[in-house]
Amino acid sequence: MATNSRIVLALAFPGSFLVVGVPYWQIPYAQVSLPNSVWGLSLVVVGALAALPTILSGTRFWSSALIVGVSVPAAVLARIIYDTWSDPTSHNLWPFEIILATGPGLLAGIIGAFVGGLLTKRHGAWSAGLLKNPTQPGTLHLTNQLEGKTGGA
Repeated sequence: MATNSRIVLALAFPGSFLVVGVPYWQIPYAQVSLPNSVWGLSLVVVGALAALPTILSGTRFWSSALIVGVSVPAAVLARIIYDTWSDPTSHNLWPFEIILATGPGLLAGIIGAFVGGLLTKRHGAWSAGLLKNPTQPGTLHLTNQLEGKTGGA
């Protein structure tokens, strides 16, 4: 993995950790219901942050999906550690909490990395002139190149 990929992932993980964690940590323990407590706009942001390493630095799909996706169960684990520090009898079923938070986190990470990969491939096709980029007039359509036609679209 390139240094640039590591840097982008090192920024995406804590970003998504905080985006999920801060609202989740505000919910009183008695009202927490996993996985419902982590569903919402914060998972959309996790997906976007999983797409960024793929787009910005060409990070591999699984690296981006897994590293950013595990930020959700990591945020839940942080709350478990904090709560059990003050009350050791809380979170008796903490392994299940981690499992229930892992599903939405990995789903958001996988979808985000997939979208990032699609955008990267589409951008690469634009750069190669295979698709007409609306911001670059005069590029050729893919069908024109395949049929051997020349000239602009």
